[in-house]
Amino acid sequence: MTVFQRFSRTNKLASSAVLALSLLTSSAAWSADTPPPEATKAISSKLQDLTARASELALQAMGMLGIRYKYGGTTPESGLDCSGLVKHIFKEAWGKELPRTSVEISKVGQHVDKNDLQPGDLVFYNTLKRGFSHVGIYLGDRKFIHSPSAGGEVRIESMDVGYWQKRFNGGRRISEPEIQ
Repeated sequence: MTVFQRFSRTNKLASSAVLALSLLTSSAAWSADTPPPEATKAISSKLQDLTARASELALQAMGMLGIRYKYGGTTPESGLDCSGLVKHIFKEAWGKELPRTSVEISKVGQHVDKNDLQPGDLVFYNTLKRGFSHVGIYLGDRKFIHSPSAGGEVRIESMDVGYWQKRFNGGRRISEPEIQ
């Protein structure tokens, strides 16, 4: 074996050792920072389930478009007021019982900043010169669905309309039922 061949062989071994060491250390760092694939799949699956459940609220609400407003109304057949709509949707989509009035509903769940709203969150407005007198369900893209007032029907509105911007009281997120 020539000197050149020995040098080349030694260099290849050294390169292989450096590569192996590099892969081992990067693999160890990766596994310390990243959950194992099973955990990642479980997290992803749970996130998809939660997103699907929030979407279910929005889809149920969209099915109510055109239902006439009725003060104190709690069923689509007789008509719905704003809190009746929300109460009905949460019961149908999640089997979750909510209080009857928008003020009572505003005390359930957790506060959500306007910029952090997600589909299925509740949005509250001051429409009767008192806080939390109106409620709707956030659909995304700064839109919400609600049952507005006498003579109206369940419809979708933009939160960017001046009327709604001035009267926004806050958002709430109702915890989803446990996923089985």
